[in-house]
This record gives sequence, C-alpha cells and structure tokens, in this order.
Amino acid sequence: MDPLSDVLSLLKPRSYRFGGFEAGGDWSIRFPRHDGIKCYTIGSGECWLAMEGVDAGPVRLRTGDCFLLPWGQPFRLASDLALAPVDAMTIFPSPRSGGIALVGGGGDFSVVGGHFVLDGSHARVLLRALPPIVHIRSEPDRAALRWCMERMGQELRERQPGGFLVAQHLAYTMLIQALRLHLAEGPKAGVGWLFALADRRIGGAITAMHDDPAQRWTLQTLAARSGMSRSSFALRFKETVGEAPLEYLTRWRMLLAADRLIHSGDPVSAIALSLGYESESAFSTAFKRVMGCSPRQYGRGQIVSHLRGRGDMAMSTDDIMALTREG
Repeated sequence: MDPLSDVLSLLKPRSYRFGGFEAGGDWSIRFPRHDGIKCYTIGSGECWLAMEGVDAGPVRLRTGDCFLLPWGQPFRLASDLALAPVDAMTIFPSPRSGGIALVGGGGDFSVVGGHFVLDGSHARVLLRALPPIVHIRSEPDRAALRWCMERMGQELRERQPGGFLVAQHLAYTMLIQALRLHLAEGPKAGVGWLFALADRRIGGAITAMHDDPAQRWTLQTLAARSGMSRSSFALRFKETVGEAPLEYLTRWRMLLAADRLIHSGDPVSAIALSLGYESESAFSTAFKRVMGCSPRQYGRGQIVSHLRGRGDMAMSTDDIMALTREG
C-alpha cells in the first residue's frame, strides 16, 4: 500500500453520530472539546467558526462549505462572534443520532454533520498532521463530502443491516478526501509526514521505508532513492517531515509493532525479526524509547483496556504521542 493507506489501515473508526441544527436571528454556540473528528456541511446561510487554543483565526462559512475539525479543541459557531455563547449541551442535552435541533426558531441558517472517533494509538499521529480547521471550498470536493455525510446520516437513522460497516467506510472516505485535498496543496501546506508525501523526492523515501520497513535503510541508501546527496536529503527531510529520516523509520516500525502486539498474537521475537531487528533485546530497547514501555507491558495494557470496554489507551494518547513525536 501507499504510505497514507498504511497509516489509515492502523486506525479503527468507531462511535459514529450524525446530526445538526437550524438557527434564526442572532446566535452563538460553544461546543466542548471532542474526541475524534467532526465533519460538517453548511446547508443554508452563513456563520463564523472560531476555535479555541490554536493560532488559526475565525473562518467565515457560507452555504455549501464543508469543514473538518480533527484536533478536538473547543470551538464556536456564531452569527456574530461578539455575542456571548450558549453552551451546546443546553441545546443538545441528549443528542440523538440523526436529530436536528432548533435555535431561535430556525429559518436563517442550517448545518449538518458527522462525528466519529478513531480508535488506537496511531490516531493522534494522523490527526495532528492536519491543520486544526480543514475548510473545503471546491464544489466537486464539497459535493463528495456532502454525499458521504448524508449517506452516513441515513445509515445511522435507518439502522439497516450492515449499517455499521457502511458508516465505517464512509468515515474513512471523508477522512481520505480531506487528506487528499491537503496533499494537493503541496509541501508548503505544512510540516509533517503527511505533507512530505506531496514532495516527490521525500515522498519517495517515505514510500520506500513503508514498502520495506525491515530493510536496513541508511541515510545514504534513502538519499540515493531520492536522487539527492546525503546532506541535502537529510536537511530537506528534516525540514519537510520535522524529524530525521532514521528517526521517522524507527517511529514507523514501532507503530507497526504496537498494532501487531494487539491484533496479531505474534510473539515479540517474531515481530522484532519482521521489522529488521536481529535480537529481541535491541527491538525492545527501541520500542521502550519510542513508546515509553516495553513491548510486553504495552501489549498487556492494551488488551486489558480493550477487555474492560474502555476503547482507549492504557497510557493516555497524549502521553504516548509526547514520546513518539506528533507528526
């Protein structure tokens, strides 16, 4: 698979919800911090979107616009940002999937959207590679996302056989569409592995590492794959990805290992060998340095977490990603 598909294959979408609201007159609503991704489309009217805790300024949204919020930060939607916001929980006290709430009698503005959580230790790596607000203006792209959201809403409302799987694929589709749009903006869109894929030379090196993570890659062999000198490649990779090539390779190997520790049932020795480590000891040292605990501790912690039905990390995602470097 290509690197983007590689990373997406490690994510486990779950916990879907679809809904929206109609507003009339002057209004301002504050939404609390959320897990996962929220994805909306403006059905009619205009409003402001402002996110807390990030440098991005307010965004003006118009009929037909779509936007994704992948960071989970609190945000406001308002006809006028100068208005004191109302807590969303007072408007949606018991959110019902597929429901549409009324604010101020409705009539001037409408928005619908989906919310889905990505399970697993790899979710934050992907979501932090995106900007805090993904604003989609192109009509063909907006049409594709609108169709996905409308279909997800239908599946969640009607509860047809196989609906969970359909919703899962729609969640993937919406996420991939947003990621593709940002890849199309080119390397200047940001720093991180995602944006590096748009750089032909650096993206080629990342693809090579993903194609064969067990290979004994060196700075020289990766530079040769990119058609660059070793020093130029090392500098450009660090500037584009945000970390050195071999640091990226190690982190990717550990993310693959973490997934296999939970889902494959393979012994640590087999996982180590498959990722290019000659000894279990060398692999365990690298795993602990990146993930913050030994492979066996990680595997036990995640399995216990799953059996308890928590669906979250034995260590917090924030703790793990502080160690693995946010992409």
